[in-house]
Amino acid sequence: MQQTILAIAGKPGLYKLITRGKNNLIVEALDSTHKRIPAFSTDRITSLADIAMFTDTDDVPLMDVLDSLKTIEEGKTASLDPKKADGDELREFFARVLPNYDRERVHTSDIKKLLQWYNILVANGITDFKEEMKPTEGDNIDDRKA
Repeated sequence: MQQTILAIAGKPGLYKLITRGKNNLIVEALDSTHKRIPAFSTDRITSLADIAMFTDTDDVPLMDVLDSLKTIEEGKTASLDPKKADGDELREFFARVLPNYDRERVHTSDIKKLLQWYNILVANGITDFKEEMKPTEGDNIDDRKA
């Protein structure tokens, strides 16, 4: 899931990777239209797995932040409306999701976008933000016992 959900700069919302063409990707909008469009190499395309949030220590992968948000919201859409909330409300809410986020480098627009993306994913039934570790070939399962 992490590699197939994409954000495209300059286009609102999120997109699901459908297939790869010769010079482009075919993506489907994760909204009510489910419109399929081409995304070209000139577009800035980012997989959600490649995004992280700034904290006071290390950067935290977006999937961990989404999982924390899912826990707080009990798997439902966000209780805070990102379009109506002011900056103080957004920052206070986000402090519950990621307590040690970098207050200087994480802007209110970043928090709004995170909440919008979370709501899009939940509305589309995508709530498994952390993929389970699968044994790779050559791994001995007995060696991983604690």
